[in-house]
Amino acid sequence: MVWFGAVMAVVVLVGSMASYAFHARAHYEAVDRALLAATAAAVADPAAPSHLGHLAAQQGVAMALRLHAADGRLLQRSPDDAAPAVDPRSVLARPSGPAYGFFPTLAPSIVDMPPVAKGAFGTLHDGRQRWRVFVRPVDDGGEGAGEGPGYVVALSPLGGLDASMADFRVLLTGLGALGLVVAGVGSWAVAGSALRPVARLTETARAIAASRDLSRRVQAAGRDELAMLAATFNQMLDSIETAYRLQQRFVADASHELRAPLTAILGNLDLLRRRPDLPPEEQAQALAEARREAERLSRLVADLLALARADAGVPLAIQPVDVDAVVLEAFQEARGLARGQELVLDPLEPVRIRGDADRIKQLLLILLDNAIKYTPAGGRITLGLRAGPDGGATLTVADTGVGIPPADLPHVFERFYRADPARSRDPGGTGLGLSIARWIVDRHGGSIAIDSAPGRGTTVTVRLPAEAPSAAG
Repeated sequence: MVWFGAVMAVVVLVGSMASYAFHARAHYEAVDRALLAATAAAVADPAAPSHLGHLAAQQGVAMALRLHAADGRLLQRSPDDAAPAVDPRSVLARPSGPAYGFFPTLAPSIVDMPPVAKGAFGTLHDGRQRWRVFVRPVDDGGEGAGEGPGYVVALSPLGGLDASMADFRVLLTGLGALGLVVAGVGSWAVAGSALRPVARLTETARAIAASRDLSRRVQAAGRDELAMLAATFNQMLDSIETAYRLQQRFVADASHELRAPLTAILGNLDLLRRRPDLPPEEQAQALAEARREAERLSRLVADLLALARADAGVPLAIQPVDVDAVVLEAFQEARGLARGQELVLDPLEPVRIRGDADRIKQLLLILLDNAIKYTPAGGRITLGLRAGPDGGATLTVADTGVGIPPADLPHVFERFYRADPARSRDPGGTGLGLSIARWIVDRHGGSIAIDSAPGRGTTVTVRLPAEAPSAAG
């Protein structure tokens, strides 16, 4: 608003000065033109001494015409001449500039135009008002203006015009001040109305920060930029609320998953402490169960560490990777994990990309481990690698296992999410494997998709580009 007021003040000031200057120049130069025309007519008219009043009346402004001899003596004057006495020789000796006070030099004044070379303008003051004077020499005694060389003098009073210009200055000043006041009040009102949504947004943000209630939203009305800002703020709140809910769920799920193995370990150790006389077989069984839970706890901590690094943006070790060699290594390790399932490698095409070989292998082992867990003995698991049309790699892991219900498919990549059949078949899982798999695929700039149905099996398709995005950095 302050900047707007400052600009408006400059505009009003410049506009007012320009209006006054053009107006003043036009009126004062109209007087000068009338004086020029009257003296020119007097010089050209042989009967000028007897027609001075008529010549003065023809110019449309109050004017007095005089004829002076070469020595400055007054020879003839127009009727009703109330102008002050003037010596034409002093006016010619010391001519004055324009009658108006100021004007930007955008065009030459009439005072500087060629016709004035035959005479000179002057400005007199008789104590009451100013008078504009033009003196024109008569250098040919045989033509006009009487006999012998002399001067034609035209005078016009400027009192009325000066008073009119003074009133005009006052009017412009008043209108300019009124315009600035109106513009300031208007801009204040408009700014207050326009910034009211910003104030509401600020109050809402402060209230959310104080109460930590992420369900609150800003009322967004209209289609202007502030409404778009409020809508964007609401979208940001939606994202923050979703992230906050996911974080709460993650902490609760992590606590639950960590508590289960710890409870089992502590229970077995407490049993061994309270019953030192247990048979060796029961002692070995308690120690084996404690070891299994400790191994599960170790896997869970490792997975949590991997996800923490993923959230922290730990970069990948990007280098050229022979994906077919990595697939073959993962396939060999997965065969050692199989529990009666048939593992098939088909097809296996040579593919070379830029990526992180260790992470790609981790991705494959996660997918193969899930397929083995959810496929009963006698089932079939197929691992395949094809070269993509863009030089990338397409990996597929297909099984004939229990499948995933349609309601669970949108959530399989969420942390600690496991479908009910999976929970019953894999009580030792962490529910973080597919979350880590998606992170690995995302960091390589690829995509992962799951096609599954209960009783029909599951197919996971991973597409990795020829060059991981982080390699460009």
